[in-house]
Amino acid sequence: MTKTPSHYFYRFTPLTFKYCPLLYFFFYFHFFLFCLFCLYYYLSLSLSSSLISHIMSSSAPPVGAENINTDIVTLSRFFTEEQIKYPEASGDFTLLCHALQFSFKSIAYYIRRASLINLTGLAGSSNTTGDDQKKLDVIGNDIFISAMRGSGKCRIVVSEEEEEVIKFDEHPNARYAVVCDPIDGSSNLDAGVSVGTIFGIFQLPDEVLGPNKSVGPEDLLHPGTSLVASGFTMYGASAQLVITMRGGGVNGFTLENSLGEFILTHPNMQMPPTRSIYSVNEGNSKYWDEWCNAYFHSLKYPEDGGKPYSARYIGSMVADAYRTLLYGGVFAYPADSKSPKGKLRILYECAPMAMLFENAGGLAVNSRMERLMEVVPEHIHDKSGVFLGSKDEVQKIIDMYNKYHK
Repeated sequence: MTKTPSHYFYRFTPLTFKYCPLLYFFFYFHFFLFCLFCLYYYLSLSLSSSLISHIMSSSAPPVGAENINTDIVTLSRFFTEEQIKYPEASGDFTLLCHALQFSFKSIAYYIRRASLINLTGLAGSSNTTGDDQKKLDVIGNDIFISAMRGSGKCRIVVSEEEEEVIKFDEHPNARYAVVCDPIDGSSNLDAGVSVGTIFGIFQLPDEVLGPNKSVGPEDLLHPGTSLVASGFTMYGASAQLVITMRGGGVNGFTLENSLGEFILTHPNMQMPPTRSIYSVNEGNSKYWDEWCNAYFHSLKYPEDGGKPYSARYIGSMVADAYRTLLYGGVFAYPADSKSPKGKLRILYECAPMAMLFENAGGLAVNSRMERLMEVVPEHIHDKSGVFLGSKDEVQKIIDMYNKYHK
C-alpha cells in the first residue's frame, strides 16, 4: 500500500513558530479574543440575573398581593344600593335607569364608529327648533325612544328631535315621563368634538295612570323642582355619565368598554365656590343686553388690576357644562335681541342641568335672574337664557344684573 507522504500534513512544532512569526501572532491573537468572549459572556449572565432579581424584589409584590380593586361600583350596583334605602320602592325607577344606560352605551358605540360606517353629515331634515339634523341625531333619537318603550316603565317621552310628545299606550300603568336631548351639540360631530345626551325624569301623578286614562304634554309642563332625577352623558375621549336625584348628591361614572359597564369614578361631586373661568359664545356679544356686556367686560378687564378670567368655550353644552362642573367657573348662554327668550330648551336642557349644578353646590339662573329650577315652560320646547356655575361666580352675575335694574 502506498503511504501518504508526510509533507502533506503541516506539523506544528516549536520550529514552526520560530520560522513563521506571522502564524505565531494569529494563533495567540485568536486565543486572546476567545478568552475575552468567555469573560464577557460570564459577566453578562451574572449582571442580568442580579438585575432581574433586584427589579423583582423591589417592585413586584408577592404573588396574590397585587393591588387590584375588586370592589367596583357599577351603575347597576349603584341603583340597586340606592333602591335598598327605600323599602317602599317598587323597582320601576331602577328598571327605567337600566334602560337609560343601555341607550347611552348604544349611542356611544355609534358615535365612536360614525366616521367608519358613514354616519357623519346631515340627514336632510330639521328638528322642531329649526336645527339641521345630523344622521346621528336621528339614530340617537330612535335608540332613546326604543329603549324607553322597551323598559315598560316609561309612559311618555319628550325629545328635541320630535315635535310632539311620544306616548306609550301599551304601558298605561307606567308612572314615569322622560325628557331628553338625544345628542346635544351634534353640529360638532363631524369635527370629533365632544357631544352628549341630556335627560330628566318626572313622576306622573296617579290621576293619569291606568288603562282608561290619557296623558299629554300638559302633564309635563312643570318646573325643574318636580324632577325625580336628571343627568347627562358626554361622549368624548370616554363616555362620562353624570347623574343626580332629588335631594341627593351628584355622581360621575365612566364607561369601561372592555366590561361594558359604567364605573363610579367621581363620587359625590362638589363644585368649588369660585373659579376664574367663563364659558360663553362671545360672538353673540353684539346682541347682548348692556348689563351682560358689562359683566363679561369686568371679567376680562378687572377694575382692581387683577388677573383676568380665562375663557373656555367648546360650543357643546354638555362638554362646557361638564368642565364647569368639574373645575368651577361659569357657563352662560344669555338671551339676547336675536333670541329674546334664549336659545336652550327649558324642559330637557335647562332644568336637568340646573338640578345637577344645584345639587353639586352651584347656582343656576335665567336671564332675568330667576332660579332656573322654578321656571315653568309654556310648551314642551320652550326656551330660556342660562347662567350656570359656581355659587360665588353666579352671584356676581346677579349683582351685576341688579346694578343695571335698580
